[in-house]
Order: sequence, then C-alpha cells, then structure tokens
Amino acid sequence: MAFEKNVFSKTSRTDSEIAFFGGMTIVYKSSIDLFLYVVGSSHENELMLMSVLTCLFESLNHVLRKNVEKRWLLENMDGAFLVLDEIVDGGVILESDPQQVIQKVNFRADDSSLTEQSVAQVLQSAKEQIKWSLLK
Repeated sequence: MAFEKNVFSKTSRTDSEIAFFGGMTIVYKSSIDLFLYVVGSSHENELMLMSVLTCLFESLNHVLRKNVEKRWLLENMDGAFLVLDEIVDGGVILESDPQQVIQKVNFRADDSSLTEQSVAQVLQSAKEQIKWSLLK
C-alpha cells in the first residue's frame, strides 16, 4: 500500500497526466472521485501506456453508462474486471481500441454459456494478475 499512497499523493495535486516514480512510468486520469492509473517500467513508451489508459477509461465509460465514479465502479466491479481482462493479460497489452473491448465484453456478457463460475474465474484471474503486477 505504500507505493499506492505515494503515487496518489504525488499525482492527486497536479494537472499533468504522467509521472515518474520509483523507476516506474505512471500515466493517470481522474474522473469525479476516481483516479485511474496505468503503470509501466521506466522503459515503456508513454504513448502506449496512455493509449491503454484511454482505452480503459472509454471502455469503463461505456460499461458504467457514462458514470465513471467510485460508487458505480464498485457496484459494477465484474464489468470493470472484464474490461481490464480484455485490455491487458499478464502485463501484455492485448487491445487498445475501446470499441473492440466493448464489443468483446458485450459478447462475453451475452454468451449464454457464461456462468457464475466462469465469471468468478475471470475475476480471480484478474485479481491475481493485478496482485502480481503490483508485486513486481
């Protein structure tokens, strides 16, 4: 949590969209009461990280019906994890086009074979990937 607190304290007071902290490149965007961050190594291309952040924000904007704020995100966490799962897998960028992500998420949500168990597996996988990416 110390890394997250330090990043938040550094980025919450500025209007810029990029920061360098602890050997990491961080791009971020705020919306109402929510900060979204994409973190990469210092060698990552900032434009690519920004395209991932833009894709994440626009996809969440669609999934949350233009209510990108903490309360709506917490109530729709399963959809947010599906969006994240379509954009990044194990630190590898899979998609940066929000329309493609939205289409894939809608397809997965409409798929009749999608059961509660498979949603739980997707959520667990996303949580594990986030945990491991933060520990690296």
